Amino acid sequence: MIFAIDMTEEISISNQLTLQSVSDFLSKKQKIVIDQAAKKSIEKCNKFLIKKIKAENSLYYGINTGFGSLCNTKISKEDIEQLQENLLKSHACGVGEKVPEDVVRLMILFKIKSLSMGYSGVKIDTVQRLADFNNLNLLPVVYKQGSLGASGDLAPLAHLSLPIIGKGNIGKYRSESVLKKYNLNNLKLGPKEGLALINGTQFMTAYGVYSLLLAYKLIKWANEIAAMSLQAFDCSIEPFLQPLHKIRKHEGQQIIADIIYKNLKNQSKNKKDKKYVQDPYSFRCVPQVHGATLDVISQVEKVFINEINSVTDNPNIFVEEDLILSGGNFHGQILALHADFLAMAIAELGNISERRTYKLISGERELPAFLTPEPGLNSGFMIPQYTAASIVSLNKQLCTPSSVDSIVSSNGQEDHVSMGANAMLKLIKIVQNTTKVLAIELFTSSQALEFRDINKCSKNTIELHKLIRQHIPFIKSDCEMYDYINIAEQIILNG
Repeated sequence: MIFAIDMTEEISISNQLTLQSVSDFLSKKQKIVIDQAAKKSIEKCNKFLIKKIKAENSLYYGINTGFGSLCNTKISKEDIEQLQENLLKSHACGVGEKVPEDVVRLMILFKIKSLSMGYSGVKIDTVQRLADFNNLNLLPVVYKQGSLGASGDLAPLAHLSLPIIGKGNIGKYRSESVLKKYNLNNLKLGPKEGLALINGTQFMTAYGVYSLLLAYKLIKWANEIAAMSLQAFDCSIEPFLQPLHKIRKHEGQQIIADIIYKNLKNQSKNKKDKKYVQDPYSFRCVPQVHGATLDVISQVEKVFINEINSVTDNPNIFVEEDLILSGGNFHGQILALHADFLAMAIAELGNISERRTYKLISGERELPAFLTPEPGLNSGFMIPQYTAASIVSLNKQLCTPSSVDSIVSSNGQEDHVSMGANAMLKLIKIVQNTTKVLAIELFTSSQALEFRDINKCSKNTIELHKLIRQHIPFIKSDCEMYDYINIAEQIILNG
């Protein structure tokens, strides 16, 4: 039962979270530090809440009432602790596959950030225990399916929080036995703590930000791969000249055009007269398509970063205003809409990539059919394109938006939900699928380039081709291709 890993770097929870800080948190396996500023905010809010409950007989949702449609059922002071524990146990109804460890880490980080801002009423010990789970690599088992993306990500956050009270699983083991090994006692939950733990958008944001990090990696690789394909298909550099893009005001288009132009401009052949007046859209319109995706990624980043630096549980406690307000900050509509938006944008990287792959194997522009020296005897790169086409078609089906759906729950009390969790699960699948489509283009393009004079290509493309050839050979005759597609995918993810 060995869980601990060496964590030498730290992330302070009072600092504004950024995409870079989140990326560092994952890649460097950083510890989460509840700094003094956060502790002060947590303690001040908790003391106010305890005093408020003792001094008044008012009903406060989820603090001394039932939940959902049971919101008018009063709970006695003696049963408040049991109420919060019951909440975690009853709401832990997740099913399906386990959430990957990196996403669980993000759930922990984002939940701690929300609780530490001093509007949730929890104890410092409860927040610190969440940090302990990350810092000791004791990651709760969370399941993918079960959240409606409103009322908070109730089911997955309940699974995340169960080990606080010694329930649920950590890795392959029951939480209570793991906690004993690390001398961690089961915690008793105070007023509102169970609700604060399971209310919030941390499942949605964890998957959203994780997908966003991959999206930035994909757009970078999509540009590099497209530049290689442009040279393999003997395309013109003219569609990437800046005067063309300055007269259309979209920032992403201009950025991508500049990236592609800089990649291509030092080809030794770019000054020669081209045989072809125009290139197909999948080559010529890379700035317009990749650029549109980049603009969406940038917009989605703003929304997701706002969310992970927000308070999203309910009710919220305002010490200075002497208020406890029940509202709906847990509702994930803005996340659902932007997850659907990003899913479509990433799918388009796959759509246009598959079209370039198709043209590369078509036997046009002095390239052999299916990029094999002996077509007929060999099928060459015929079937990798089939695979790409299959994945692209699946992505189109997955792009059906989740955010327009809603199913009434909790006896009608929760009568409009965002389905943001489903949107995020589709988003990550589309990102993973698109990685495979780009890997197939990378594999195909590196083969096509062998039928040109590689030394006349741009420096970037020559270096990229060398990298590919360190792991994937030129395919002279038919062989098992799936291993090479998988290698190309790993180059994109880790290269």
